[in-house]
Amino acid sequence: MKNMKRILLHLSLIAAALTAYFGSGMLCMAEEPETTIEESELYAQSAVLMDADSGRVLFGKKQDAVLPMASTTKIMTCIVTLENGNLEELAEVSDYAASMPKVKLYVKKGETYRIKDLLYSLMLESHNDSAVVIAEHVGGSVEGFAEMMNQKAEEIGCKNTYFITPNGLDAQQKTSAGEELMHATTAEDLALIMSYCIRKSPKKEEFLEITGTASYSFSNSDGTRNFSCNNHNAFLNMMEGALSGKTGFTGKAGYCYVGALEKGDRTFVVALLACGWPNNKTYKWSDTKKLMKYGIDNYEKKDLSGEQLSDEWFRAIPVSDAQTQHLYEQASADVYIKDEKEAPSLLMKEGEQIEVVCKVEKHLEAPVEKDQEVGKICYKLNGEILWERKICTKQSFEKVNYIWFFRKAAAGFLL
Repeated sequence: MKNMKRILLHLSLIAAALTAYFGSGMLCMAEEPETTIEESELYAQSAVLMDADSGRVLFGKKQDAVLPMASTTKIMTCIVTLENGNLEELAEVSDYAASMPKVKLYVKKGETYRIKDLLYSLMLESHNDSAVVIAEHVGGSVEGFAEMMNQKAEEIGCKNTYFITPNGLDAQQKTSAGEELMHATTAEDLALIMSYCIRKSPKKEEFLEITGTASYSFSNSDGTRNFSCNNHNAFLNMMEGALSGKTGFTGKAGYCYVGALEKGDRTFVVALLACGWPNNKTYKWSDTKKLMKYGIDNYEKKDLSGEQLSDEWFRAIPVSDAQTQHLYEQASADVYIKDEKEAPSLLMKEGEQIEVVCKVEKHLEAPVEKDQEVGKICYKLNGEILWERKICTKQSFEKVNYIWFFRKAAAGFLL
């Protein structure tokens, strides 16, 4: 009996110590920083970790591989609708929309729904029929809406993305030239789209509100049917700072995911394509957490305007054949930096160095205009130009002519 009491006492002391050490009774060992990631550590066939603000790829695994994207498509459907549609308008269900396969809201032909409600159905439960109702209403047809999606993808900067459906169901399409196109994207393009949705779109706040909602209830326009939607983006509760995301799956695409996380002044986006097939549903969460942790542990925000510039680049430039105050006087143009946009900030890893290169004219010939571009400062990282700044003249100079020459010569003679 005494031994049993002694054992129980020891166990209670150990439990108390563990609770005090780990806090809140939650036993979780301190994780080591992720300093490197190998492609082989990820389940996804294609993956990207992106700096959402700059669009810079911080880690990539076959990020340019063109693959089907399943329901991650719906982030584009949502943002195109937010930017072009009226959320209070009612959309009528067509026979085609009602025929969509699961996962679906089970809308019925002839029913009408508010666009805003359908967007919650689209993003929280990933309903395929809701996507078609939205597309037909906003774009006039699924084909018309797909054109809007592709145009927006081009504006965002996607290079290898093509949309055919608003819901991400596997699809192929033949062009008039006979080219076979697949409903597909790349991990890099998908990350760019998500970065646009949460950082650059004029409707980013609405997008974040919808995709961050845990649950939402609504009814059809006449109130005869009621619906409740729950958010299936489990990542929202996996890591502190999780902002948004969208899951996807088809037999051809496998499990896909795109998600965003904010940590202080840093915003990361992870995109995964072909991240396992049944029964590997949790692979996408493992890859997402690994990539997000790698970003948090290794990258800090840096403002490029703080880079040192050489005084040599800003010396006055001699100007030949220029009209000056005195005959035979050497003209020189003072210069300054003329920025067309603010200095970008980007996430950088310890040891990475910005290369600052300047090309400026050593000599000018009149005429010279004020604010004339005479050089350029380039900020590069790994050979990629991140920011360009113009070097321009502060004054203008007219070219010498006979009238100017005789006036100066006459003035000198009179003196």
